[in-house]
Amino acid sequence: MKGVSALLNYIWAGLILLSLICAAVTGRMPQLSAAVMTGSAGAVELVIAMLGMMCAWTGLMKIADEGGITQILSKLLDPLMRRLFPTCKKGSPASKAICMNITANLLGLGNAATPMGIAAMKEMAKLNPTQTADNSMVMFVVINSASIQLIPTVMGTLRAKYGSPSPFDILPAVWLTSICALIVGVITAKLLEGRKSG
Repeated sequence: MKGVSALLNYIWAGLILLSLICAAVTGRMPQLSAAVMTGSAGAVELVIAMLGMMCAWTGLMKIADEGGITQILSKLLDPLMRRLFPTCKKGSPASKAICMNITANLLGLGNAATPMGIAAMKEMAKLNPTQTADNSMVMFVVINSASIQLIPTVMGTLRAKYGSPSPFDILPAVWLTSICALIVGVITAKLLEGRKSG
């Protein structure tokens, strides 16, 4: 993980250095300075615009957890969960965290789903006697990567922030692409479950 972080730091540093060199060579330093200031201000405005939505949905997910809605979701998703995650027992902390993560993803709350996804992986790691990811952990990563969304909340907020008159008109495309990605991912993971690395 530290190697990946260091590599990303080098990439970002290289991009910044390259942009400075190009701006100096082409005589566009004033434009570069203006772009840095505009981009910084835009980033702060975007964070503030998204902060309220993220806080509201994260709070609602916490209320749902405390109010027992996750237990109801666990029961509804139990037949599917047993097939996809055979190592997770019904009502276990891992099963509960997976349900919360999937629910947050369905609502398009990628950032709010992350803590629940980490919690689910930790719980599944407790059930795994080896240091290698088991089939359930791999399947969970595949489902998260597909990120099927019924309501792309974050994307809708971004589109509204940047002036889209109908920010949720992307729904059919989001549903189609995420469902296709999920089907292909799950089938591929299931087909490769029995194979051992050489």
